[in-house]
Formats: sequence, C-alpha cells, structure tokens
Amino acid sequence: MIPWPLGRIARAVDGTVHGDPDLVVDGAAYLDSRDPVAGGLYVAIVGERVDGHDFATGAHAVLGSRPTAAPTVVVDDPTVALGRLARAVLDEVGTPVAALTGSQGKTSTKDLLAHVLAGAGATVATAANNNNELGVPLTVLRADAGTRHLVLEMGARGVGHLAYLCEIATPSIAAVLNVGTAHIGEFGGVEAIAAAKGELVEALPASGTAVLNADDARVAAMASRTAARILTFGAAGDVTWRGLELDALGRARFELGHDGAWEPVELLQTGAHQVSNAAAAAAVALAAGMDLREIAARLGTARTASRWRMELDRRGDGLLVLNDSYNANPASMVAALDALRALGRERSGRLVAVLGEMRELGEEHEAAHLEVGRAAAGVDVVLVVGDEAAATATGAREAGVPEVILTAGRDDASAWVRKNASADDVVLVKASRAAALEQIAVDLLEHDPRTGGEAAR
Repeated sequence: MIPWPLGRIARAVDGTVHGDPDLVVDGAAYLDSRDPVAGGLYVAIVGERVDGHDFATGAHAVLGSRPTAAPTVVVDDPTVALGRLARAVLDEVGTPVAALTGSQGKTSTKDLLAHVLAGAGATVATAANNNNELGVPLTVLRADAGTRHLVLEMGARGVGHLAYLCEIATPSIAAVLNVGTAHIGEFGGVEAIAAAKGELVEALPASGTAVLNADDARVAAMASRTAARILTFGAAGDVTWRGLELDALGRARFELGHDGAWEPVELLQTGAHQVSNAAAAAAVALAAGMDLREIAARLGTARTASRWRMELDRRGDGLLVLNDSYNANPASMVAALDALRALGRERSGRLVAVLGEMRELGEEHEAAHLEVGRAAAGVDVVLVVGDEAAATATGAREAGVPEVILTAGRDDASAWVRKNASADDVVLVKASRAAALEQIAVDLLEHDPRTGGEAAR
C-alpha cells in the first residue's frame, strides 16, 4: 500500500482514529492475524464464529468497528470501509484496471494474463481466487505508484455484486469469459447469471474495451450493454487460434491470431480448454497495448500460479495425477474429463476419474451430476465420492464406463486409489472446494505401492 497516515485513512473511509493519527501504514492490508504484515493494516471482521477484533493485539494498525489494543480506525462496517479505502488509493495511484469474470476459467485466465502483462511492467493481480468484496480491495491496496497493471478477478453470487466491485475498482478493460451454471442455485437461473456478469462491461467508460467470448451467445450479446470498444476472442473471435495439437501431457500447441497476424504458442498447462483461456488473456493484453508476438512468447512461459487447478504431477513410479480439486461446475468437470482422456492417449494404463460433489446448483443438482457422469464415456473407472454425487455414478453407468464405484466419503476413495492405481494409470481428482478432495491427490502421490510407504517424487 502507498504510505498513508491513519488520519488520512480515516478521512477516506469516514472513520474515527483511536490512537496516533500520524502513524503511517505502508504495508499491505490483511485479514489473517496469524500472518501479520509489517507496517500493514489489519482488517478486523466479525464473523459467525470469530471476532477479528479479539486478535488485533500486536497489529501495526487496525481497521475495525470498535477500538482495539492497536491504533484503530473505527468505522460502522469494516468491509465497506475497506472498499472505500481501495477506491481512494486507486484514485491516487491511477493504475488502469483489467477485470475479468466468468462462470469458469477466471483464475486460470487471470494467472495467464498477469504473467503476460508482467512482461510489460510491474503487475499486481488477484491472489488465488480472492475475488469478492474483501479480496478485490485487498488486491487493489497492494498497488503503488510503480504498478503499471492491476489485474482483478471478480466473482458474483448475485445481481449487483459486480456493479459494487466495479465501484471499488472501475475497469478500463473488462473481460467476460463465459456464462455457465456455476452458482446457479444462488442466482436462480442462467439468464440471471448473464445479467449479473454483464454488469462488468456496463461499468466500462466509453474509452474502455470490452473483451467478450464470441463463442458464447450470452456473452456476445453483452456488446449491446456497453459503449466501450468490443474485442472478441474464441474460435469465431477477433483473437483466435488454429492448428491446435496436444502433446503427451495434454498441453496445447497452436497458432494465436489477430488482425491477420499469427504467432506460435506452446502452453505449459494441461487441457485443451486452456486455449480459450489463453486467447482471452491475449485479447486483454492486446487491449492494454501489448504486441501479439510478445504476448505469444509470454503465454509460452506462464506456469500455473494457483494451487489445485489442473495441477499435473508424476509419482516416482510413473503414475500421473491430475489435481483439479479447487472447484467444480458442470462445464469444468467436462473439461477436466476431456483432459484426462487426452492424457491417456499415449499411456497403456487405465483412466481413473475421482469425482465429488458440485455445490450451489440448486434444482439442477441431480441433473447436472447425471450429465457429468454421462460425460465420462471413455474413462475406465469412475470413483464417485459421497452420496451427494451419487447421480454421477448413475450417469457413468449409463455411459458404459466399465467400472463405477460409489464410496462413502473421501477417506474410502483415497484408500481405493492408493490400493488400485498403478504406475501406468492416470488419475483425475475433481470436486467443489468444500469436498477437499485435494487430499486424495496428496495421499496418492505420497504413497509408494512398491513398499506400501511414502513415495519418492
């Protein structure tokens, strides 16, 4: 954060200083008292189980709703005040904002874009998927006078959420990746999701650029919701690709094209769906003024920056484990299954899909799990974790999957794959975050079937 005394912070958020108003905050804002930042601003939030104010002792400075043992700016609502502070700091540093949203692929695309833009100047980007009313301002407050690009992933769980986030950080470039069924239970329908995602382009100034997915009809239709310039990406987009091939690890090779120019790209990420993510990142970078050749070169050196998203590991005996357990929705499940089949093309072993529950699907829960199971055709084993995902097993049986197993929970699933997965196999692990299936991947990679103990990796 740029250095500001508490008195100035209080004026920006309409708060009152309890302590020294001249105390300067020059470190990042943060929420976790267990990981304090030197010179930083601890934001004390009252949660359902824990009151952050109780852990403020030792903090350099605090933003909270009541005085604490540390110098504190007291406000009515620390979350709202954090957003107001981010808005004020962003107004001062003047860094242009590139924001992106979508039902799936946000974090992977954000990571690609941040790496590409870093080649053109200092870049601050959302960490992991901290994309809500707390994560967005926390990211903004990491910017300083030397920050050239600010890349913000923005998530929405209802109409009005993105509009609010854009009040905190108004984008000059806004990208909408897709409109799918993630969180459909909270939105109430796909059209409501589209209405909410379109708030991002509505926030653009006329001088800005809306980056839209030409292959998604609901996204393409958002062109009518903004006066900004339109730049599309996709198979039918302004930024597109040709000659797509996948190597033995499912990594894409293709030519990236725009305005008649073509540049070769070799991605380091697994999965054909990463090509669309790369094209979206390229379109945003083009809108930010980068050259296509430089963009293509940067895409080829971008590594996965966020954990448990198409994370491919090879165990010492050769077993491949594709850990995509950070989150799940129907579209991302299908993409992960496609990647699993691609990984198996040049291997002699079995394809094993360990699939858990997808959350927040509302009335679509049963049908969505059934369709994911049907999408597993061509997989050798589908291991379904928990009764909540039982329809996935039904769909897999309908699709003719040779072996379908419904386990009681994560521990049983982990025990099965440790016992049955062999060196030539490929194992996919995927579910919504709450299922915490990443532990299955960890257990499998650490297991040595030759000794029954810990594996050499």
